[in-house]
Amino acid sequence: MDVKWGSLSQAHWEEFHSTQRGALQQAWTYGEALTSLGVSLSRAMVWQDGQLVAMAQFMCKRVLGYVSMASCTRGPIFHPDLSPAERAAIYKRLRQSIPLTPLRVTLFSPDCTGEELDPVETRGMSRVMTGYSTVLLDLTQPLPTLKAQLEGKWRNRLNKVLAHEKLQIHVQASLKRCDWLLGQELAQREAKNFHGLPTDFVKAYVASAADHRRAFVVAYAELGKNTVGGMLFLIHGRVASYHMGWSDEEGRRLNAHNALLWQAMADLKDKGVEVLDLGGVNTHDLPGISRFKLGAGGRAVTLAGTYF
Repeated sequence: MDVKWGSLSQAHWEEFHSTQRGALQQAWTYGEALTSLGVSLSRAMVWQDGQLVAMAQFMCKRVLGYVSMASCTRGPIFHPDLSPAERAAIYKRLRQSIPLTPLRVTLFSPDCTGEELDPVETRGMSRVMTGYSTVLLDLTQPLPTLKAQLEGKWRNRLNKVLAHEKLQIHVQASLKRCDWLLGQELAQREAKNFHGLPTDFVKAYVASAADHRRAFVVAYAELGKNTVGGMLFLIHGRVASYHMGWSDEEGRRLNAHNALLWQAMADLKDKGVEVLDLGGVNTHDLPGISRFKLGAGGRAVTLAGTYF
């Protein structure tokens, strides 16, 4: 088993990431975007008998000036044929060989649920944080099946807004619309006093992609000359992730977001996207947004957590 750090093949990385339906945080473009914003990054590929069997992308930083902390979020990505024991060996090799100072903390947050995670895989490690929850939509299914899986009230709102004669829904990889939506996001962050990845991250992500038309789409709703809602989705291989959304009072009244998400699902499916990750679900702090995501008919999952 050979672990290689640095000077890695982007083509190999992206092919493996796409084939294994890797999460956004393990995408090559995600790493390039963070690097352009000054984040320190380490990447590793693991080869066995000439075959790529795993890869991991770590965000790194110094703590207290002398401790190195490396975090592999929703990774590593493993070849499905690896046994739990082989995965455990890879975790160990990654911890031992990561090119950081000897005094370091290495964290892994596997991209699987607790039920899917074999205890052998994380033997010798301790869970230090509970798992992130999200909703995954399987876009390989036909649209009628996807529509039938929508929660009843969610589907009724969708049918009503789609029947609105004056509301127009568009889904485009438009840089102009992306900039517009980022402006709306900044304004609502200030108004509601919440934080997230800097909006410059999206610009860096799109700029780092070989073809920006394959990096994102913006879904937006127009009522006459007014834009009343929008959603941004980042594409990474065969998976897309919901990144942000906005609507004004009229858009909320019309339930424009139901139509925006539905039309985005159809567009992403046409582009060959197989999974749509709707992002964080937190029914305690964000009950409305969480109910909306859960009503979209996907599979609610809670990941295994973070291990040290």
